[in-house]
Amino acid sequence: MSEGRAPAAGPVLESVLSCPHCGAASIEMMPTDACIYFHECRRCHALLRPKPGDCCVFCSYGSVKCPPMQQAGGCCRT
Repeated sequence: MSEGRAPAAGPVLESVLSCPHCGAASIEMMPTDACIYFHECRRCHALLRPKPGDCCVFCSYGSVKCPPMQQAGGCCRT
């Protein structure tokens, strides 16, 4: 192992989803084997959907992209 480099870790599975309507944030666990296309905001009950070009709500509104995007940079729909 090289000096100053940490060992490779798996994908981050926890993301903070922020509602674009009311600003509420919630910590959510991301599945490694599926996309989450919809998420209901716990505060205002808005139904979040991915933005055009994003594969899931985590890629659009999360603090961390979904696991497939983290690992290979590829969409979980492919």
